[in-house]
Amino acid sequence: MTIHNVEINGTDVDKQTRCSHYHSEIDIIAIKFKCCEEWFPCYKCHAEHTEHTPEVWSVSESNVPAVLCGNCGHQLTIAEYLKCESICPECHSRFNPRCALHYNLYFESGFAPDSVKPVASQKTKSKFTNSL
Repeated sequence: MTIHNVEINGTDVDKQTRCSHYHSEIDIIAIKFKCCEEWFPCYKCHAEHTEHTPEVWSVSESNVPAVLCGNCGHQLTIAEYLKCESICPECHSRFNPRCALHYNLYFESGFAPDSVKPVASQKTKSKFTNSL
């Protein structure tokens, strides 16, 4: 599916990059995978739609635009995304802060900006709203 002029690959992708695996109101990012330079809503979509091993972005690639806001189409650099506190710097839509649980699947372990906050226990439920 093409979203904001970017081809997003995945399973049941909607117009804001949600997929069959992650589809809450705040699941609105897609990630460009280093290994294939293709965009996916999540690592599960990448696994389902490719036959290769994913690669992580290195710290030296922190200025690569690799995260797409599904609401406004802004492409965040890796550094920008990791420092944004789960809010798009352009449209101020909220991103799912629990994506931080998967950073190791996308980004080298050297990425650890001070602004990345620990995520609450998986049993904790929070409601977020996007300012659209």
